[in-house]
Amino acid sequence: MGSRGFEPRTASAPGSELDWEDFKEWLKSKYSKTWASGVFQYAKKYHGMLNGSLRELDSFSKFKKNNVLKALIALSKYLGVHGQFKAKIANYGINWEHQNSLEAFLRMMNAKEGLIDWVKACMNVLGESEAAFTKFALISGLRKGEAIKAFNMIIRLHQDGKLSEYYNLELQSLEHFRFENAFIRGSKNVFFSFIPKQFIEQIATCKPISYITLRKHLKKHGMKARLNELRDYYATFMVHHGLIKEEADLLQGRIGKSIFMRHYFSPAIKELRDRVLNAVNEMMKVLS
Repeated sequence: MGSRGFEPRTASAPGSELDWEDFKEWLKSKYSKTWASGVFQYAKKYHGMLNGSLRELDSFSKFKKNNVLKALIALSKYLGVHGQFKAKIANYGINWEHQNSLEAFLRMMNAKEGLIDWVKACMNVLGESEAAFTKFALISGLRKGEAIKAFNMIIRLHQDGKLSEYYNLELQSLEHFRFENAFIRGSKNVFFSFIPKQFIEQIATCKPISYITLRKHLKKHGMKARLNELRDYYATFMVHHGLIKEEADLLQGRIGKSIFMRHYFSPAIKELRDRVLNAVNEMMKVLS
């Protein structure tokens, strides 16, 4: 990687000769903090595969196989050997593992099981800010890292008197696309979220939160961290309350930039806003 003064080299050198601290900083500049940490751990553990056999991947679970591959691809890009590693993946006949329709359905069904009771319990035992965040993660449908970033950004911008740069009052929409470096990341994008004005005002008075502290507080009360399940619940709830799947995909960032711009900047966005906020209000009623 020329941009860091790191000359491309073959994968025979990983391990002791690789500057792991520099690689960690490179990951932080490319990915969210949580994702970068996971990539780093997998890359450090399985870096030998860059120059060795990939057959061990076939023994991993779908989840682990995909994460190891993603970590090795990131490492190969850092080392400047991405082309060679990509060819190696093809030569070994390694394929990405995709969730089939039944698995996706079962995951969403399992996500419903006791999840609202879990959210209610969080709101009862956690502090005001962490409880508000849990509720925000539910009604926004954002990924965990995105939700934390958005929640803390609302607080910071409110303190600076600049919340209007993020929250569109007319549309009652958090416009994530205005902060491209934070929310537009390759295939994991999120462009906007419809959130009621009253709840934004409540969040603005909260304190910033961190996932590590939140998880520690949940553990203290004997509770699991189920934030990742909230996204599936949101999508299912929205489809059952007046949205079509493509609209849920639009809200959760599973579409391209061109499709987002075509919809968000059209007059029909207000009609979508009304349906989403109606569904969000119904979701909030479930929590009361």
